[in-house]
Amino acid sequence: MKFAVLSGDGIGPEVMSVALDVMKVVSKKFNFTYEYTEALVGGAAIDAKGKALPDETVQICRANDAILFGSVGGPKWETLPPNEQPERGALLPLRKIFGLYANLRPAICYKELIESSPIKSSIIPNGFDMLVMRELTGGIYFGQPKGTTQTANGERAVDTLVYETAEIERACHIAFKAARNRRKHVTLIDKANVLESSLLWRKIFKQIAAQYSDVQTAFMYVDNAAMQVLRNPSQFDVMLCENMFGDILSDEVAAATGSLGLLPSASLAEGTFGLYEPSGGSAPDIAGKGIANPIAQILSVALMLEYSFNQLNAANAIRGAVHKVIAKGIRTADIASPGCTKVDTAGMGQAIAAEIA
Repeated sequence: MKFAVLSGDGIGPEVMSVALDVMKVVSKKFNFTYEYTEALVGGAAIDAKGKALPDETVQICRANDAILFGSVGGPKWETLPPNEQPERGALLPLRKIFGLYANLRPAICYKELIESSPIKSSIIPNGFDMLVMRELTGGIYFGQPKGTTQTANGERAVDTLVYETAEIERACHIAFKAARNRRKHVTLIDKANVLESSLLWRKIFKQIAAQYSDVQTAFMYVDNAAMQVLRNPSQFDVMLCENMFGDILSDEVAAATGSLGLLPSASLAEGTFGLYEPSGGSAPDIAGKGIANPIAQILSVALMLEYSFNQLNAANAIRGAVHKVIAKGIRTADIASPGCTKVDTAGMGQAIAAEIA
C-alpha cells in the first residue's frame, strides 16, 4: 500500500499525526505493510512554494495509490484571489486531475451521542447510520452552456443540468457496491416529476439494480428526502444523489449527526484511486491547542483501507474501535458531556489504538 499524505493547514497536521499512529496499529493487527510520502498542500504550500497545489505535490500523488488529505485554509490566506486560495487552489484541481467523480460521506449518529444531534432523541433513540453517495463531476455545476447575458429587459442567467449514461452508471455501481457492505439498501434521490435528467437517472438506476439482486431499492423526491432526514433518518442506508442534490443533502445529514468532527469522506476515481479527508474544515481557532477531534481523520483512514486497498476487516476494526471508545464515555471537547472522560487529540487516538490492539 502506497499513499500520499497531505496534512495541510490548521488542525490538519495534528489530527493526521494521530490517524497515522492508528494506521500503524491496525497494520500490525491485520498483518499488512504500507508506505506513505508527505507533501505540502493548501496554505502551507502557498507559504513555501507560492501555490496551493505545487507540481511536486501532484507528482507525489500520481506516484501513489491514494491520497490521505487533512484540511486546508484559514484567515491568513483569505485576502488572496479566490482561485488562489487554499480551498479552490488545491481541492478542486485535485478532483479534476484525478477524475474524482464519486463522493461518499458516511454519517453516523452514535446512540451514545444522540443528545448532540439537533433531531429529537425520541426520533433517533438508537442514533442512525447512513451513507450519502454524491456524483461529483457532472450535473448543473459543470453543464454547458453556462453564463449570464444581457437582454432587452435586463440580464439572463443560464445553468445547464446535463448527465450522460456513463456518468450515471458508474455512480450507481459505487452506491450498490457500498450497500453490499452495509445494510443492502439504496435510495435514489431525484426530482423525476419535473426533470428529464432525473428520468434518465431512474431508468439507468433500475437497469443497474438488476445486477445487484441482493440489494433493495427505493426512490424519493429530493424535497421529501430533505424532510425525511429530519423525521426519520434511520430509514436510509445508502442515499444516491446527483451532484447538486448530494451537495445540499450531505450537509443536512452532517448537521443531523451533531458533530462534523466525526465525519470522514471519500472522493473516488475509476479503479481504486481515492482521496480521503474529514468533512470538517481546518479550524484555525483551535489549531495547535491539542483539543481537535481526530475521529474524522481516523475514519478517513478506514475509508481508504476499504475502497483503495480492499482491507474491509481492518476498516471495520477502526470503526468498531471508535464506537467502543465513544461508548466508554471517552470524549474530546466538541462531543463532551457531563460525566464523560475528556481527552485531548492524542488521548483520543491512543484510546482508539488500544481498542484495535
